[in-house]
Amino acid sequence: MTPRAAAEWTMRPERSNVFILRVMTWLSLHLGRTVTRAVLHGITLYFLMFAPRARRASRAYLRRSLGRRPRWADCYRHIFTFAATIHDRVYLLNNRFDLFSIEVHGEADMQALLKNNSGVILLGAHFGSFEIIRALGERQPNLQIAMAMFEDNARKINAALAAINPDLAHHVIPLGHVDTMLQIQQRLESGAWIGLLADRSPQREALLSCDFLGAPAQFPLGPMRLAAVLQKPVVFMSGEYLGDNRYAIHFEPLIDFTGIARNDRQTAIAAALHSYVRCLERHCLRQPYNWFNFFDFWQPTPAASAQR
Repeated sequence: MTPRAAAEWTMRPERSNVFILRVMTWLSLHLGRTVTRAVLHGITLYFLMFAPRARRASRAYLRRSLGRRPRWADCYRHIFTFAATIHDRVYLLNNRFDLFSIEVHGEADMQALLKNNSGVILLGAHFGSFEIIRALGERQPNLQIAMAMFEDNARKINAALAAINPDLAHHVIPLGHVDTMLQIQQRLESGAWIGLLADRSPQREALLSCDFLGAPAQFPLGPMRLAAVLQKPVVFMSGEYLGDNRYAIHFEPLIDFTGIARNDRQTAIAAALHSYVRCLERHCLRQPYNWFNFFDFWQPTPAASAQR
C-alpha cells in the first residue's frame, strides 16, 4: 500500500462501515437477527449502485483472489459478506455468542500460549470479523482480548461500542498517544492478548513491499516492530464468515520475538511480515469474499517508498 493509497482511504470516509453500523444497530436490537438480515440485501444493492469506487476496488481484488473476471454476483456477495459481519457485530458485542456456530482452528497453539500467561500480539486484517475472536472468552474465561487502533478509528469504534454495549469501550486502545506503548505493555504483562490489523495504516510509516495475490503491495512495518520492541509472540488471527450464522476462527503462530537480539530484529521483522502476508493471501484465496479493503490496494509504487 503506497502513501497515496494510505491517504486515500484515510481521507475518504468509510461510509459503508459507519452507515451500516448505525442503521443495523437500531434495527437489530429492536427486531432481532433473523428479521433484520433481510435488510442487508437492500444495503448491499445500495452500495453496488452508489459506491463506484468501492465497486471497482471489489472487482479488482476479486479478479486476483478468484483467478477470473468477477461477475456481478461476485461483487454482490463480497459486499453482502461485509454487511453481514457488521450486522453480526451488534450481537457479538452484546455477548450473544449463542446465536452463532463457531469452529476454532489452531486451538492447540492457542492453549500453549495461554499457559505462558505472558501476553500475545494478534495480527489480523480487514478480513472477516474481529469481534468473533471474543467468543474465545466463553471457552477461556480468564483470557482478555483488546484491540489497538489509530485514533480516528478508535474514536468511531468507541462511539459505536457506547451505543451497543458501553462496558466494552475500555477494550479499545488508541494508537499514537504518548502512553500508548505503556498501555499495551501493561495489558500484555497482565496476560492480555492485543489485536492489531496489519494490512493498512493511516500514517505514513515505513512500508514493506510484499508479493500479494500476484503483484507487489505495501504493508506497514509498525505492528511487527511493536511486537519486536515488546518481545512478544505474534500470531496471525482471522474470524472468517462462512455464511448464515457460521464462523471459523484461525490462529497461526508467525514468530516469537522473545529473546531475539536487537541486532537481529530488522531481519526477523521483515521475515515475519512476509509470513503474515503469505498467511493472509492463503486465507483470501480460500475465503475470497471475506477481505474488506474497498480501495485500490495495488497502486503503482515509487521505488523509494518501499522499505526493505
